[in-house]
Amino acid sequence: MQLKQVIIVYKASDRDSKRWAETCARQLEAQQCQILMGPSGPQDNPYPVFLASITEPIDLAIVLGGDGTTLAAARHVAPLGIPILAVNVGGHLGFLTEPFEIFKDTEQVWQRLRSDHYAVQQRMMLEAQVYDASTLSPKVPSGNSDLRDNLQYLALNEMCVKPASADRMLTSILEVEIDGAVVDQYQGDGLIVGTPTGSTCYTVAASGPILHPGMEAITVTPICPLSLSSRPIVLPSGSVVSIWPLQDRELSTKLWMDGVLATSIWPGQRVDVRMADCQSQFILLRENYSYYQTLREKLHWAGTRIQYNNNHRN
Repeated sequence: MQLKQVIIVYKASDRDSKRWAETCARQLEAQQCQILMGPSGPQDNPYPVFLASITEPIDLAIVLGGDGTTLAAARHVAPLGIPILAVNVGGHLGFLTEPFEIFKDTEQVWQRLRSDHYAVQQRMMLEAQVYDASTLSPKVPSGNSDLRDNLQYLALNEMCVKPASADRMLTSILEVEIDGAVVDQYQGDGLIVGTPTGSTCYTVAASGPILHPGMEAITVTPICPLSLSSRPIVLPSGSVVSIWPLQDRELSTKLWMDGVLATSIWPGQRVDVRMADCQSQFILLRENYSYYQTLREKLHWAGTRIQYNNNHRN
């Protein structure tokens, strides 16, 4: 990998993340690398400025933070094919990030990257588009910088359709079509359309299935449905999930991408969710990376708390 122009993003308001970002910038600039650096957070989005000011292709995005910071990076840089080196600095769970212990010898990291001593993990993403049913034309959003081609929303974890209100817990009624066939009308807190990457986040919290991130599949998971017959479903990656809000007199239904508000959806509009034509690319520095070990550690599976000897293994 060449390191001629690199994005460095750190978690906003986290001192350690910012300090390590500055250290990385100094080291790479000393190696004749151009740096674009800035904070990322609920009130900070550096990517539009970064992507508007580039004069040559970006070789790498270094993301110092947690899973939320990493998700924001994926939504912006995946369409450009920019690989992401995400490191858990100031984060919490760290499902998508490399452990800090592997990264702290940064000079060795730059050497490994230049000598291609790393692996790349590709993860599928979702894109969503809102249509006005009366015209069958896409709804044109305004003022949202988390858009692709100014019409499509991207997510690495999930698209979620659910209502939002400042003073009430609202129930939504959503009709779902898959590839044009009506599946069900869900009444409850909302609906999650997720990726294998997102299956260990909001999807699993809503009692959905866990899928290996190497798969290409789409999960549809109702959130607290009022019918016990409403169950999660796993779909082929080529499926199109269409969601219609019904009986929304307060016009409170929203589309969320990776937990970030995308847009409002009114009755008479529908959201189409499908697999995106771009994938996020994550740099793996761990030579002994195991997804199943990550599950055991991050989800604290109870079976690992009681240790038995497996003398048959060897």
